[in-house]
Amino acid sequence: QVQLRESGPDLVKPSQTLSITCTVSGTSITTSRYYWSWIRQSPGKGLEWMAASQYDGNTYYSSALKSRASISRDTSKNQVTLQLTSVTPEESAVYYCAGGSGSYYLYDYWGRGTQVTVSS
Repeated sequence: QVQLRESGPDLVKPSQTLSITCTVSGTSITTSRYYWSWIRQSPGKGLEWMAASQYDGNTYYSSALKSRASISRDTSKNQVTLQLTSVTPEESAVYYCAGGSGSYYLYDYWGRGTQVTVSS
Protein backbone atom coordinates (compact mmCIF):
# COMPACT_ATOMS: atom_id res chain seq x y z
CA GLN A 1 0.00 0.00 0.00
CA VAL A 2 1.49 3.29 -1.09
CA GLN A 3 1.28 6.12 1.40
CA LEU A 4 2.46 9.71 1.23
CA ARG A 5 2.95 11.84 4.31
CA GLU A 6 3.68 15.54 4.28
CA SER A 7 5.61 17.20 7.08
CA GLY A 8 6.76 20.70 7.78
CA PRO A 9 6.07 23.81 9.82
CA ASP A 10 2.54 24.94 10.59
CA LEU A 11 3.55 28.60 10.62
CA VAL A 12 6.07 30.54 8.57
CA LYS A 13 6.79 34.26 8.70
CA PRO A 14 6.45 36.38 5.57
CA SER A 15 9.64 36.58 3.48
CA GLN A 16 11.00 33.39 5.04
CA THR A 17 11.63 30.09 3.29
CA LEU A 18 9.10 27.29 3.55
CA SER A 19 10.48 23.76 3.54
CA ILE A 20 8.12 20.79 3.40
CA THR A 21 8.89 17.11 2.99
CA CYS A 22 6.96 14.22 1.53
CA THR A 23 7.83 10.79 2.86
CA VAL A 24 6.75 7.97 0.57
CA SER A 25 6.20 4.42 1.77
CA GLY A 26 5.10 1.31 -0.07
CA THR A 27 7.06 2.13 -3.21
CA SER A 28 10.31 3.78 -4.19
CA ILE A 29 10.45 7.33 -5.49
CA THR A 30 12.77 5.94 -8.17
CA THR A 31 10.08 3.62 -9.52
CA SER A 32 10.13 3.93 -13.30
CA ARG A 33 7.80 6.48 -14.87
CA TYR A 34 6.70 7.99 -11.58
CA TYR A 35 6.55 11.67 -10.81
CA TRP A 36 6.21 13.11 -7.31
CA SER A 37 4.51 16.47 -7.20
CA TRP A 38 3.76 19.25 -4.78
CA ILE A 39 0.32 20.82 -5.12
CA ARG A 40 -1.33 23.45 -2.96
CA GLN A 41 -4.78 24.82 -2.38
CA SER A 42 -5.42 28.20 -0.82
CA PRO A 43 -8.78 29.07 0.74
CA GLY A 44 -11.39 29.64 -1.95
CA LYS A 45 -9.03 28.68 -4.76
CA GLY A 46 -8.43 25.63 -6.87
CA LEU A 47 -5.53 23.24 -6.82
CA GLU A 48 -2.23 24.68 -7.98
CA TRP A 49 0.53 22.40 -9.21
CA MET A 50 3.90 23.68 -8.02
CA ALA A 51 6.74 21.34 -8.88
CA ALA A 52 7.63 17.71 -9.51
CA SER A 53 10.51 15.33 -9.09
CA GLN A 54 10.77 12.64 -11.73
CA TYR A 55 11.85 9.07 -10.93
CA ASP A 56 15.17 9.64 -12.70
CA GLY A 57 15.98 12.85 -10.86
CA ASN A 58 14.71 15.38 -13.37
CA THR A 59 12.75 18.25 -11.90
CA TYR A 60 9.92 20.42 -13.19
CA TYR A 61 8.49 23.71 -11.98
CA SER A 62 5.46 25.89 -12.42
CA SER A 63 6.50 28.90 -14.43
CA ALA A 64 4.93 31.14 -11.80
CA LEU A 65 7.09 29.69 -9.03
CA LYS A 66 10.26 28.69 -10.84
CA SER A 67 12.30 31.57 -9.47
CA ARG A 68 11.43 30.75 -5.85
CA ALA A 69 10.87 27.00 -5.72
CA SER A 70 13.37 24.20 -5.40
CA ILE A 71 12.48 20.51 -5.29
CA SER A 72 14.94 17.88 -4.18
CA ARG A 73 14.94 14.27 -3.14
CA ASP A 74 16.67 11.91 -0.75
CA THR A 75 16.48 8.43 -2.21
CA SER A 76 17.94 6.86 0.93
CA LYS A 77 14.98 8.20 2.91
CA ASN A 78 12.46 7.98 0.06
CA GLN A 79 11.63 11.64 0.51
CA VAL A 80 10.90 14.58 -1.74
CA THR A 81 11.34 18.08 -0.34
CA LEU A 82 10.07 21.41 -1.61
CA GLN A 83 11.59 24.72 -0.60
CA LEU A 84 9.81 27.95 -1.41
CA THR A 85 11.56 31.22 -0.71
CA SER A 86 10.12 34.64 0.12
CA VAL A 87 6.67 33.38 1.03
CA THR A 88 3.75 35.78 1.42
CA PRO A 89 0.55 35.55 3.49
CA GLU A 90 -1.35 34.80 0.27
CA GLU A 91 0.55 31.52 0.12
CA SER A 92 -1.14 30.19 3.21
CA ALA A 93 -2.57 26.93 1.95
CA VAL A 94 -2.86 23.21 2.34
CA TYR A 95 0.18 21.70 0.67
CA TYR A 96 -0.22 18.23 -0.82
CA CYS A 97 2.21 15.66 -2.05
CA ALA A 98 0.99 13.46 -4.91
CA GLY A 99 2.47 10.72 -7.04
CA GLY A 100 1.56 9.42 -10.45
CA SER A 101 2.80 7.51 -13.44
CA GLY A 102 3.61 9.00 -16.82
CA SER A 103 2.97 12.68 -16.11
CA TYR A 104 3.18 15.18 -13.31
CA TYR A 105 -0.47 16.01 -13.96
CA LEU A 106 -1.70 12.48 -13.31
CA TYR A 107 -1.96 11.28 -9.73
CA ASP A 108 -2.41 7.78 -8.39
CA TYR A 109 -1.60 8.66 -4.83
CA TRP A 110 -2.18 11.65 -2.56
CA GLY A 111 -1.03 12.61 0.88
CA ARG A 112 -3.48 14.06 3.38
CA GLY A 113 -1.94 17.50 3.08
CA THR A 114 -0.35 19.84 5.56
CA GLN A 115 -1.73 23.25 6.46
CA VAL A 116 0.82 26.03 6.28
CA THR A 117 0.02 29.52 7.46
CA VAL A 118 2.20 32.46 6.48
CA SER A 119 1.85 35.16 9.09
CA SER A 120 3.90 37.40 11.27
